[in-house]
Amino acid sequence: MNAALPHEMQQHTYAIMDEVEGSHWWFVGRRSILESFLSDIVKRLASTIQVGSAGNGSVLRILDVGCGTGANIEMLSQFGDAEGVDVSDDALEFCRRKGLKVQKGLAETLPYADESFDLTTALDVIEHLDDDVAGLREMFRVTRRGGYSLFFVPAFMWLWGVQDDISHHRIRYTRSQIVERINSAGYTIERATYANWTFFSPIFAGRSFMKLTGIKPASENNINVSALNGLFGKLFSAERFWLKNFNFPFGVSIVVVARKPE
Repeated sequence: MNAALPHEMQQHTYAIMDEVEGSHWWFVGRRSILESFLSDIVKRLASTIQVGSAGNGSVLRILDVGCGTGANIEMLSQFGDAEGVDVSDDALEFCRRKGLKVQKGLAETLPYADESFDLTTALDVIEHLDDDVAGLREMFRVTRRGGYSLFFVPAFMWLWGVQDDISHHRIRYTRSQIVERINSAGYTIERATYANWTFFSPIFAGRSFMKLTGIKPASENNINVSALNGLFGKLFSAERFWLKNFNFPFGVSIVVVARKPE
């Protein structure tokens, strides 16, 4: 997760994220779904463009915008030479402790040359930005012609919850809203679908309950049922099989695959 300075998450949430994102069912499930999309993207890249824009031969250059504490960079590294950028010194320190390649920078003014990367990702990032289209245009700029970007954003304003507040989100999108913004940045949309329909009802119920009762945990990432965490992770991860051939009509999040025209 990312934030330009005005949008930076509350400091304690980075420590919580670093602690739980390796095992919490939501992070495990999200990574599994993203890996499925990334596998397809990498196959398309291999067949359509000469990868390795910085002299890396056949190795994909990958940038994770708003890399947070680094778990997504670690996941992306299986597909190529992955690095990250974030505005938070706290988040970057967690990344550096893991030996990850990162830079400090704003999503709206990325510290990279034009067309530096074969693949760029923004995974629960765009919703933090005051000017989301500016951030999308920057990703478009640093992505190679014929390259891809993968986006993951929260869905539906009426699902707004504590995590949106503490993460300083600006919006939760509908599918048409995020598609329109990504199109306006210059991309061609190849896939756009809702995700996490498995836990749509319990998340909606839980957030409605917190609104009614005024309960505000330090982070929703702390809310878990330890005995069921593994099962929840497997259930969420299983969506990747459905998503190979089916677009969900609703969900807690939205996944978008976009290509920069040749």
